[in-house]
Amino acid sequence: MTSSAGWYLRRLSRMGPREVGGRVGDTVRRRRWRAARPTCPTVTGARFTAVLPAGTIGAVPPEAAKRLVAEADRLMAGHVEFFGVVRDDLADPDWWHDPKTGRRAPWGYAFDVPYRNEDAVGDIKQIWELSRHQYLTVLAAAYAVTGDERYAERVAEHLRSWWAANPPLRGVHWISGIELGIRLLSWVWVRRLLDGWSGAAGLFEANPVALHQIWHHQRWLAAFPSRGSSANNHIIAEAAGQFAAACAFGWFPSSARWRDEALRSLERHLRANTYHSGLNRELATEYHGLVLELGLAAVAEADAACVPVPTTVRLVLLRMTDALAAIVDNRLRPPRQGDADDGHGLVVDGAGTDRWASLLATGDAVFGRLPWWPAVSGSDVRTPLLAALIRPYAKKGSAKEGSSPAVSRPASRPGHFADAGMTILRGPEEIWCRCDGGPHGFLSIAAHAHADALSVEVRHDGVDVLADPGTFCYHGQPEWRQYFRSTLGHNTLQLDGADQSVSGGPFLWTRHARTRVLTADVTDTSDEGVTRWSAEHDGYGRSTHRRRVELNAASHELRVVDEVRGPRRAAVRLAFHLGPAIAADLVGNWAVLTWTREGEDRFAVLDLPEQLSWRAHHGESEPPLGWYSAGFGRKEPATTLIGTGFADGTQGFTTVLRFRG
Repeated sequence: MTSSAGWYLRRLSRMGPREVGGRVGDTVRRRRWRAARPTCPTVTGARFTAVLPAGTIGAVPPEAAKRLVAEADRLMAGHVEFFGVVRDDLADPDWWHDPKTGRRAPWGYAFDVPYRNEDAVGDIKQIWELSRHQYLTVLAAAYAVTGDERYAERVAEHLRSWWAANPPLRGVHWISGIELGIRLLSWVWVRRLLDGWSGAAGLFEANPVALHQIWHHQRWLAAFPSRGSSANNHIIAEAAGQFAAACAFGWFPSSARWRDEALRSLERHLRANTYHSGLNRELATEYHGLVLELGLAAVAEADAACVPVPTTVRLVLLRMTDALAAIVDNRLRPPRQGDADDGHGLVVDGAGTDRWASLLATGDAVFGRLPWWPAVSGSDVRTPLLAALIRPYAKKGSAKEGSSPAVSRPASRPGHFADAGMTILRGPEEIWCRCDGGPHGFLSIAAHAHADALSVEVRHDGVDVLADPGTFCYHGQPEWRQYFRSTLGHNTLQLDGADQSVSGGPFLWTRHARTRVLTADVTDTSDEGVTRWSAEHDGYGRSTHRRRVELNAASHELRVVDEVRGPRRAAVRLAFHLGPAIAADLVGNWAVLTWTREGEDRFAVLDLPEQLSWRAHHGESEPPLGWYSAGFGRKEPATTLIGTGFADGTQGFTTVLRFRG
């Protein structure tokens, strides 16, 4: 996929004058750098002092260590999977090869590489992921836990290979700031985890090649920050990586300046990217997790280096952690809202470690859990490592020096986040329902938003019943990208075959539907209570879509009423996407849903609006319909129920989901 002149014009239309000026300056700087690439200043006597406190590794739970070592052994054998593609070449990887398409990214000046063009480069996500070096942090953690030097030696071998193959400003790995930022954070943790190995200093601070790479990464990040309408999770990763490196690798004349600038950027953009309620403004849950991981890692570096951090940084991270605890279901699964690309900030755990349980465990260690938080089972490696570096957050009434002042935290579990437009309805038998009445993404391009206004997501004991289908892909497959972010690709209502918001490209929306929450009554959580939500949006011009949702705890019943108000008759398609575990038997407007949970048969009945003609779709490709993406690059057939008909403004469409057994 290449970017057309029309795309550039649409993209330009979403920028303000300051952003345009900054990007013009970036263009001039790229041209100047092509001709004059400075050398790294000479560094002598560098020492790495940002080590883990004594006893930290001994605090790693045995079961977490066991998972970590098993994962490290798979990596040592050359096996890894990224985005649904299994690789067996990790013993000696080609850093520019895309195993999905078989293509190899071209050599040349970094800013000339057409990375959005899959025909020329391959799948850029596949190429970039390996070079985030998060598998190397896993190997380094395995060394720290076991003392087995095989892991350390493999890390050193791969870093030297990467540094030799990717000189500064050459090739595909010098294009994107988020990649450089995450890679720097990985290098900091690799050095920290290898500290007991005799070759650690010779690999990093006593190695001119490593110093050259670290300096050029930081120089790049200082010169080309994400700007304006692109200042989303990318700028957080850039600032966190820059800050971590400037603290832990503070060996250069510019280190103090880079550190201070990165900290200012991190503080400003953490606030800008986060609602007061604690939810991430991109309204894409996986990016909430990514930003929280990056923020915690940055604070760990600050405390390890005794660098004061503005109180607002810890406050934002605290609110993000409490918000995460509030929105997860009984199995600790958060909403599947917006884009998701399996991105992580810091990886030191083996397969099978629950990401969200790990974040809540870290939140407990750093901030302290509240009585209403869900119980967290399992264990992880990352929590004791971060907790060993981060100073505990001040408890109420504490005046501990260096800690943040106590703040007011929710006394009970929030169910409605007014600023983010997210409402969680909860019922008996672990019924969980997310209602979407929030803004259409973040900033003028809303890069990671989906056209999902008024959509609902319903689970029963952690099983997706009415599911958000997910993301699947970003580049290279435009018909699939369009489907997974479309209105028809969500549990909501489509009018006249149009999306509620207008797409201008795979990460660009040129018109955003505006949504207004009318009711959010989540106070009655008793076994006999009824919780309610209603909202409307203006994405269909003169026609307004309004939706009401009621969860009746006594009858285990969820009622959804859709109304279309407007001056004209409109064609309607009402979609309900079922999770991949759900089998559906559709007869007329009546669907019996069945599934199994831990060996127990479960079922529900979906009573659909009789005014519409209903049909089940499953794994269709032309056009795409009836799919579920559990993770980036992966998709599987699932049942989607589509009702077609017309709305004339005289009656609503009522859907009732009744859980049985």
